[in-house]
Amino acid sequence: MATVTYRQALRDTLRAEMLRDENVFLMGEEIGLFEGSYKITEGLLKEFGPRRVRDTPIAEEGFVGAAIGAAMLGLRPVVEIMTINFSLLALDQIVNHAAKIYGMFGGQASVPMVIRTPGGGGQQLGATHSQNVELFYSFIPGLKVVAPSTPAEASAMLKAAIRDDDPVLFLENLALYNTKGELPVPVEDVEPAEIGRAGVTRPGADITIIGYSRMARVAAEVADTLAAEGVSAEVVDLRSLRPLDRATIVESVRRTGCAVVAEDDWLTYGIGAEIAATIQEGAFDWLDAPVRRVAMAEVPLPYAKSLESAALPSAESLLTAARATLRATGRVLETAS
Repeated sequence: MATVTYRQALRDTLRAEMLRDENVFLMGEEIGLFEGSYKITEGLLKEFGPRRVRDTPIAEEGFVGAAIGAAMLGLRPVVEIMTINFSLLALDQIVNHAAKIYGMFGGQASVPMVIRTPGGGGQQLGATHSQNVELFYSFIPGLKVVAPSTPAEASAMLKAAIRDDDPVLFLENLALYNTKGELPVPVEDVEPAEIGRAGVTRPGADITIIGYSRMARVAAEVADTLAAEGVSAEVVDLRSLRPLDRATIVESVRRTGCAVVAEDDWLTYGIGAEIAATIQEGAFDWLDAPVRRVAMAEVPLPYAKSLESAALPSAESLLTAARATLRATGRVLETAS
């Protein structure tokens, strides 16, 4: 095992998959000569050449459409969109073409492509560069949407996404790129993940905390704080937003009797609303308190650092919600304030 950053795990996995399968190639703005805005593709143009690492114009609809055509003809493109905000320019290609071709062609054509794209706030990039709009894509049948939170998960999920015969939106959070974790060496030894399977990353008995991407890491931090107060918190990392592992969510809440859902998007119509509905339908009789949700403030994200930080969900806001939920159950320990 080696300790690597999330960024390095992605880069090494892309390289390994390109070595494994000559049909895998990369497309995106500034991914070649500039090596990517976030250096995920560092060194890959030099190693694989411009045929397999293709710089594109600033035309998301155009190059996503080209990737769809390439995928239909048997290649496996991995498209980097500089931020998820820019994916909105390719919404028609993603929603009306990539997601629907397999069904509309009666299974005679598939679109084995991956769209990698980062999102999230906290970097002072302004309202139009800091959004989490994964809900748009998680809503669409025909797409798979994944959001790994650790380097190991990112590697395993990226392998699975590249080898999948369906289009996969691979979500990265800007705040995760420099986070570290253990990864098998060589990266070729990493087993592909199962898309659609959540993980119980920390077993517990008193409360379930559910998150994905950055908020799964925040959930783990909050679980550590609660443990020091005598509370056993179970953490569920969704990993996959479509398909959604409803069974793991329901099983966890049935064990603990209460839940808090943490997300980086807006509260209204958010991912957390779907999770709360899933819990209500599958674990209502086991609930000792209402499901609470922690999300971003319902505003375009401010540029000013103090306002941006106040608008984003944090460990403090999640901890407050968890403690309130525990108090509502009547089972909270005296040491938890």
